[in-house]
Amino acid sequence: MSRHTLFLRLEGPLQAWGGHEAKFVIRRCAEAPTKSAIIGMLLAAKGIDRSKAVEENWLSELSQLSMGVRIDRPGVRWWDYHTVGADIGTHSAQGKVKRTAATGEIETFVSRREYLCDASFLVALQGDADLMEKLATALANPEWTPFLGRKSCPPSVPLLMRDKNPSEHDSLEAALRSLPWQPRMQGDKTPDSLHCILDWKPSENEPNAPPDAEIWYDIPLSFDPPSHAPRFIERIELAVGGQDGVPVAGVPLVSKTPSPPRPRADYRNSEYQTARQNRLAHDQYLCVFCKSPANTVQHITYRNAGGAEQQEDLRALCRLCHDAVTMIEYGEGMGMDRVDPKDPRWRKQIIDNRANIVEHRSREKKRRMMIKADPERAARFKDEEEDD
Repeated sequence: MSRHTLFLRLEGPLQAWGGHEAKFVIRRCAEAPTKSAIIGMLLAAKGIDRSKAVEENWLSELSQLSMGVRIDRPGVRWWDYHTVGADIGTHSAQGKVKRTAATGEIETFVSRREYLCDASFLVALQGDADLMEKLATALANPEWTPFLGRKSCPPSVPLLMRDKNPSEHDSLEAALRSLPWQPRMQGDKTPDSLHCILDWKPSENEPNAPPDAEIWYDIPLSFDPPSHAPRFIERIELAVGGQDGVPVAGVPLVSKTPSPPRPRADYRNSEYQTARQNRLAHDQYLCVFCKSPANTVQHITYRNAGGAEQQEDLRALCRLCHDAVTMIEYGEGMGMDRVDPKDPRWRKQIIDNRANIVEHRSREKKRRMMIKADPERAARFKDEEEDD
């Protein structure tokens, strides 16, 4: 018998699904969305507050829905050190609210809260056709902003799956198998199977819960104050790929953003040649760093490179200072914006690099002269340098 099924995609940088153990100062996170959280999300989409949820029997009606969760990405658990003001305070062993000794003010309430990072879940809900249509309409245009467990956890994709939603499936297992698993990025490894958590309800063929069934206390009886009833859940594994497995989407969820086109210098461009000559003339044909005769110019930015250079994009340099500046740029891994030799903060590095270049060139010149005069002595000289 086919059942009307509504699919939700729960995905975001952070998620927090509190279980019955998430109380007091340690707020742990469940491994998957709870039924209480999903019902709360549906009520928020319809704009129904906590009191009306009980008075208008929304809680009892939505609790009858069958729910299954497919864990497409389990995420990584992450802890947050959380402080709360608003004069909530912390009680001492004597039952009094703790106050700071210096000012007498109520101490800040401190808690540790757990989150799931980069997780992704597919939720299937099955129930009455009219109710499914109403819920789909509400999720498409929610009255209140939905979030993934806590208000600090917004979804990164639309909650309502677009294709065939709602649709009909024989069971929760068939529903969760019908939609493809989608890699997040190109090249992500396809899992062998996907873990699923399903509602277990008694039937004629299975009146008693199986031995491996678990109890989750997440059927909401009231949100104010919070009160929950138990439900049975069962765990299954769905194979990925193959004839009877979960299909795999060919397109990843996120495509890599291409890098913007980077301007490149064209030293043969006539406009660049004009800007180069103007810069040399502006600097009196002298290196702006050491005042030696300048025979080249240096880009201090490549933002206008390729023929649109302005005079302020260039600096006149001698060959030695040019090489010293280039060593800094390569060492720092600079991008569009480069070293301005007139900037005092680069002065010491340029001087040090100049000295290293002069020393290297002197050694190389000496070695070449030795090769011509005495090749054996030149070889010994090279070995001594390597030992040093």
